[in-house]
Amino acid sequence: VQLQASGGGLVQAGGSLRLSCAASGRTFSSYAMGWFRQAPGKEREFVAAISRSGGSTYYAASVKGRFTISRDNAKNTVYLQMNSLKPEDTAVYYCAANAYGSSLFNPDGMAYWGDGTQVTVSS
Repeated sequence: VQLQASGGGLVQAGGSLRLSCAASGRTFSSYAMGWFRQAPGKEREFVAAISRSGGSTYYAASVKGRFTISRDNAKNTVYLQMNSLKPEDTAVYYCAANAYGSSLFNPDGMAYWGDGTQVTVSS
């Protein structure tokens, strides 16, 4: 599966952005999906994940209550709605498809990655 993330940009603290990740192929619904982010000089970290059906969602403590992950299997797309953005949310955001049986929360557990999209939050 090929993934393409979009929707990043520059926003002031307290603002919102919605990231989208479009997937190619007819097997999108067979993958749990995740969003990760990587700030300069830091390791890639888990942000949010969603099950294949969309019935279960998971969040990093740092974004819980502010970010919402969702998916539309008919459109082969996963979304990340980001509200109340903070300067510490500044990073390149990546979407990824989970390898079956591997951890959703560890980058090593993801089988496919999209190109990142830059999110910059100014104070």
